[in-house]
Amino acid sequence: MSIETQAPKAEPASAPARRRLPARRRLIAATRKLRELASIASAVAGTSHPYMAHIVPMRRCNLACAYCNEYDDVSNPVDIEEMKRRIDHLGRLGTSVITISGGEPLLHPELDDVIRQIRKTGAIAGMITNGYLLMPERIERLNQAGLDHMQISIDNVMPDEVSKKSLKVLDAKLCLLAEHADFHVNINSVVGGGIANPEDALTISKRALVLGFSSTIGIIHDGSGQLKPLGERERTVWDEVRRLTRRSYSRFNGFQEAIANGLPNDWRCRAGSRYIYICENGLVHYCSQQRGYPGVPLAGYQTADVEREFLTEKSCAPNCTISCVHQVSYIDHWRAPQTTSITPGGAGHGAADGLVQIR
Repeated sequence: MSIETQAPKAEPASAPARRRLPARRRLIAATRKLRELASIASAVAGTSHPYMAHIVPMRRCNLACAYCNEYDDVSNPVDIEEMKRRIDHLGRLGTSVITISGGEPLLHPELDDVIRQIRKTGAIAGMITNGYLLMPERIERLNQAGLDHMQISIDNVMPDEVSKKSLKVLDAKLCLLAEHADFHVNINSVVGGGIANPEDALTISKRALVLGFSSTIGIIHDGSGQLKPLGERERTVWDEVRRLTRRSYSRFNGFQEAIANGLPNDWRCRAGSRYIYICENGLVHYCSQQRGYPGVPLAGYQTADVEREFLTEKSCAPNCTISCVHQVSYIDHWRAPQTTSITPGGAGHGAADGLVQIR
């Protein structure tokens, strides 16, 4: 069956009908929601622990998307015992949500044990994957390991020279997830630099909703990594997708809206504190685009470091495009004005020396 016949035919302004989950999966979802609410309550109650950490068990990827700077094709998987130690350190810090990213994490031969270790700490276990390696048996193993959330980014309907993460290739995998996954699945579509057909994002979002998944939309910028307003076609698609996905967290703040308009955001980035990024070498970084800052071993990271970074203003924040960091920081937007400042790379966002650009 072609993608054209599979894609929903609903009018743009009305949300497609969603699949109803079986009772067992609804119970799992309700239990997961209670854990999430408890984690948010803990985050509101105190600021001395990370809310979310992204951790990389595998830098290698089986794809080579032109805009991505977060993969290679040579790295070995991180040893499982070392991964367990790193996750235990995140647990020691009181991390609420631990998300596995890469590279492509499904290439790690002992990923199920990584997920189990996350759950042992009491944290919510998430994963970002390109979805290529998903099969029924693999999905069931993820269920058994205790995965809570999975995100797959789909960039276009048909693969092209920019990205192979296409609906044509991945639709069969989405159907498998709809049938077998006990965990929550979010499909992220994109508009912006490098995406030839912005209307693809609307097709992808509708398909995700029909299959019972949540759907979000992000913005890719050009090689300079700077903010650029969306064009007329892109903006139309952006607005239509957001009308379909009103329950998305990003609907409740103006961060993405400013990015779409090419405007800076005025916010308090809590990277290094409420959000931390752990690379394959076990170092703590502000985020995937600020690798090298602070660039210290997780094993030695203490609550005092979390508290210091909470109060440290980052000069790259106004033009930041990393929505997950903003969403985590948004928990604390109303409190603790930042009293010190740092300029990653030595000259702010876009500096040639030190800053890893979004490509």
